[in-house]
Amino acid sequence: MVSAVPSPPPPPPAVAPRRRRRRGLVATLIAIPLVVIVLVIAVGVTWVVANSVRATPPAAGSLSFEQPLRVPELAPSHVEDGVRVFELEAREDRTSFLPQTETPTLGYNGSYLGPTLVAARGERVRVDVTNSLDESTTVHWHGMHLPAAMDGGPHSPIAPGATWDPEWTIDQPAASLWYHPHLHGRTREQVDAGLAGMFLVQDDDETALALPRDYGVDDVPVIVQDRSFGADGAFEGGSGMQFDGVLGDTILVNGTVGPYFDVTTELVRLRLLNGSSARMYDFTFADGREFALIGSDGGLLAEPVPSTSVPLSPGERAEIVVAVAPGERIVLRSQAPDPALNAGSASFDVLELRGAASLAPSPALPTTLADLPAAEEEDAAAQRSFVMSGHSINDRQMDLGRADFVATVDTSEVWTIRNENPLPHSFHVHDTQFRVLSVDGAEPPARLSGWKDTIALEGQREYRILVRFEDYADPTTPYMYHCHLLWHEDQGMMGQFLVVEQGQEPDLRRPEGDTDDNHDH
Repeated sequence: MVSAVPSPPPPPPAVAPRRRRRRGLVATLIAIPLVVIVLVIAVGVTWVVANSVRATPPAAGSLSFEQPLRVPELAPSHVEDGVRVFELEAREDRTSFLPQTETPTLGYNGSYLGPTLVAARGERVRVDVTNSLDESTTVHWHGMHLPAAMDGGPHSPIAPGATWDPEWTIDQPAASLWYHPHLHGRTREQVDAGLAGMFLVQDDDETALALPRDYGVDDVPVIVQDRSFGADGAFEGGSGMQFDGVLGDTILVNGTVGPYFDVTTELVRLRLLNGSSARMYDFTFADGREFALIGSDGGLLAEPVPSTSVPLSPGERAEIVVAVAPGERIVLRSQAPDPALNAGSASFDVLELRGAASLAPSPALPTTLADLPAAEEEDAAAQRSFVMSGHSINDRQMDLGRADFVATVDTSEVWTIRNENPLPHSFHVHDTQFRVLSVDGAEPPARLSGWKDTIALEGQREYRILVRFEDYADPTTPYMYHCHLLWHEDQGMMGQFLVVEQGQEPDLRRPEGDTDDNHDH
């Protein structure tokens, strides 16, 4: 039996436009369609962001928005024996980002980036991934709860010409997830070349809410990356190799330089993804307006959080809803860190939203979004500590043949993570969505109150998280935890853990053909 992929649910019923006026934060965001904006906070004094943009393309702060924003297509699928099947092909190609130039790139089903996969909670899915590159790759389903053998980490390489067909059941709340390579020692190069895409999970609870959800109209993926271009159009090193990795001097949004998006509704939902390999973003709107933060990595927050900025480290996501007035033009910007602490850093523009002369009405946001359980740590089965220093975790570098620890299925653990460097790291855990318990002993800010799989780690600060291993025991195939600054990951700032049944003996197996000599640590 064959059927087309289900379209995202239609927009909620229209309501009459409301009179616009500036009001208090919560009233503006919830009681009426917000006049809000997107900003990202510089997560602390330690964020290292080389934000200056060269003369070609336009310099930071004076970006000319001349290209319509490319919205990734929805990936087609069909149903076989009750399983929704997607097809992805990793391929080499060339992409024109700048006038009269072409850049050698990698992409899924196209020249750069990949289509957006959409599936519903409870669906059985399979993704047939064909590797048409001349080197091995993997595809990791970042933020997805699934068996370790389907996770797409470095233990699941896809040889050139081969096809990998992971299959699993979607079993987590609605969320904005993404997919990208995770080949040990080569992740940064393959992601920077263009291999990435979004994976949206839907569920009945989220669908029932009056939220913008017409994909590409009022529900828009915003994949933000930094790149640099040589005179011949090819990607190059940009700001060079910093402690964080390579920092580009040109911003791409969904692969578009200098993008604008034509807004046709009063409210717009932006699904922000920091798809860069090293750069930390502090998103904000140029006029400082408020917006509603409605979701983080693993799904909706308990209620909309009135915000003027939201910081994202590589791999993190945030869902925001912003109000746009008829004929209005507003600019999403990345705010710079304190220039006194980060010489040469500057703000730069990301995306322009252009309100149509007449906008379709949008219903007010719900006052509650999701029922988030309390983050209870009393019954934790174990306490673990992770110290990030240099390019190592707990003074260890990655060894594909070593399990750094073994967890028991159907238990929770409290992890304490400390960044001993003065400069930032990030921390990503595969398979599980965790809850943030505290930051330096204090209650986390509202933006960190929901489900997370990646968190920015400011220098010399301590973070406590509650991690649960819900199911999927496997004594042979591990999950990863690592810094999501991809150069750090490639350099070995990564560990791995097994999840087993109570009393089950672990038996870690190295990927076939892999040796430590294959990787430059």
